[in-house]
Amino acid sequence: MVAPSKLSQVLSYQNFVHAVSGAAGGCIAMSTFYPLDTVRSRLQLEEAGEVRSTRQVIKEIVLGEGFQSLYRGLGPVLQSLCISNFVYFYTFHALKAVASGGSPSQHSALKDLLLGSIAGIINVLTTTPFWVVNTRLRMRNVAGTSDEVNKHYKNLLEGLKYVAQKEGIAGLWSGTIPSLMLVSNPALQFMMYEMLKRNIMRFTGGEMGSLSFFFIGAIAKAFATVLTYPLQLVQTKQRHRSKESDSKPSTSAGPKPRTESTLELMISILQHQGIRGLFRGLEAKILQTVLTAALMFMAYEKIAGTVVMLLKRN
Repeated sequence: MVAPSKLSQVLSYQNFVHAVSGAAGGCIAMSTFYPLDTVRSRLQLEEAGEVRSTRQVIKEIVLGEGFQSLYRGLGPVLQSLCISNFVYFYTFHALKAVASGGSPSQHSALKDLLLGSIAGIINVLTTTPFWVVNTRLRMRNVAGTSDEVNKHYKNLLEGLKYVAQKEGIAGLWSGTIPSLMLVSNPALQFMMYEMLKRNIMRFTGGEMGSLSFFFIGAIAKAFATVLTYPLQLVQTKQRHRSKESDSKPSTSAGPKPRTESTLELMISILQHQGIRGLFRGLEAKILQTVLTAALMFMAYEKIAGTVVMLLKRN
């Protein structure tokens, strides 16, 4: 049983403020840079061919599908991101409060990495179904996408129901293995962010401006993204594949081929596309995630700081 003092630290209003601020900051940032995320998804799902630039893909989407296609699936993404960021920020700060006992001197980069990993695991296990459906929603009406996706993935709720009916509970957690491996991404990001933030605040006497939060958020995300990108690419491919398209038998009586594992998929990409294949779409991913994370942390810090200041006044 959790001790009363520990329970109060877990259920504190400060953790709720961090969670709401993180969710709001994430939605603001994603809305701003969403077209870059659309490009990243398209590039990651391409199987072969010449690696195109972000500008080329944006031009192709706008000319071939219309400007609005750059924002296809934004609503469900914001819904999922709001839930995901709330869970992650709340869990991370609750664990941090319990582990440090409220003392800043107890914080360290290694501890932040461990707590970030635990928060990431909890986040993955609770929010993966939303991201599975999101990946498919965003590919609706795109050339090469199956009729099943175009017909049944109209919104987040309908997508969740359809996957559960056709693929079972396991289908809702497609790509969970690489996602669990990818808890290292936000963990590395938060470790770097918190480390840079502590050192800068120690140097400046506790003062940091909006641009400082923006730049350290960008540095932290770039660091985490480059180290974990191949797993992110495999995760996107696994989430996009549905059992309708992946499990077609070679003959009417033949056995259905099994879905490739994370390792098998990575080996297949290496064999057919080389090492560059594991980093397809990295340019768009770096642009999108770094700018989004930088804006998210800046908005998060400002929102949280403003709320805390208003609470102190009252």
